[in-house]
Amino acid sequence: MTTKRLDELWKRGKDFLGTQYAILGGAMTWVSERNLVSAISNAGGFGVIASGAMSPDLLRTEIKATQELTSKPFGVNLITMHPQLMDLIDICIQENITHVVLAGGLPPTQAITKLKENGIKVLCFAPALVLARKLIKLGVDALIVEGMEAGGHIGPVSTSVLVQEILPHIKDIPVFVAGGIGRGEAIVSYLEMGAAGCQLGTHFVCTTECIAHPDFKKAFLRAQARDAIIAPQLDGRFPVIPVRALANQATKDFIDYQRKLINQVDQGILELKEAQLKIEHFWAGTLKRAVIEGDIEHGSMMAGQSVGMVTHEQPTQDVINELILQATSALESRTMPKAAALC
Repeated sequence: MTTKRLDELWKRGKDFLGTQYAILGGAMTWVSERNLVSAISNAGGFGVIASGAMSPDLLRTEIKATQELTSKPFGVNLITMHPQLMDLIDICIQENITHVVLAGGLPPTQAITKLKENGIKVLCFAPALVLARKLIKLGVDALIVEGMEAGGHIGPVSTSVLVQEILPHIKDIPVFVAGGIGRGEAIVSYLEMGAAGCQLGTHFVCTTECIAHPDFKKAFLRAQARDAIIAPQLDGRFPVIPVRALANQATKDFIDYQRKLINQVDQGILELKEAQLKIEHFWAGTLKRAVIEGDIEHGSMMAGQSVGMVTHEQPTQDVINELILQATSALESRTMPKAAALC
């Protein structure tokens, strides 16, 4: 009965994704590549390739490699600010990708149009109700509502507030919820509020299929929720793109770097725009340094606040199975009093 109820709750999401479970893998640069993406899809979820700064040729190679590892549906996450966005879209079309997630800002109309004209379903992030409605008018097929508890680049509003703001008002298309989700009970709660499914990223980092460096994984296993902090901004003249990551030496270096540039601008040594650009480029390459090379002190340790619920390394299938067991157990506990009353 509880399994049937869960199937009913996320049927819209399952049908949209073409999967056994309406669970998306968050697209994490250097992490969400062929091995993890295919493992999530093979386990019944929906893996998503993080294209990041990939060239069209690299993306084609990654898609083909993923297709060799799974026959199940998976998607591709494209950054709207990528200078070759339309070329990347061409690759997705040529390689028969069924779903594309457009991230990193309001997507250009021509990108949405081209994807839809070629039968590709388009998902976009909605950080506010007004933007959710605008995206629907632009023709997107589904939305992802991601709160600030998530890892990596984030918005200013928590998941719990965003879902209350958006879910009651968006019924035309499926809405998936993300940010700080680490257990099946949370998935059920969002489904009952009207979500079509949920997206998890941090929870998949410590899977056996994930290629992240062992030291990167160990840092996740040691971390608590409070360790995943937002990169601080010291001066309003120097806007910092909010990024949530585990605090380390790189975090302290970023603070010192900002302070140094602020002083140089105040002394007339550096132009404001040049200083702003230097701040934006500070983290370039540091994510790879942490994920691939294992430099967990000077690399960017992007992680969501659910990291405290990641306690051991295990196969992706086990992660999915645990989430489903927790979800069904939560539903079962809600029906038990009624059953007892009938006895």
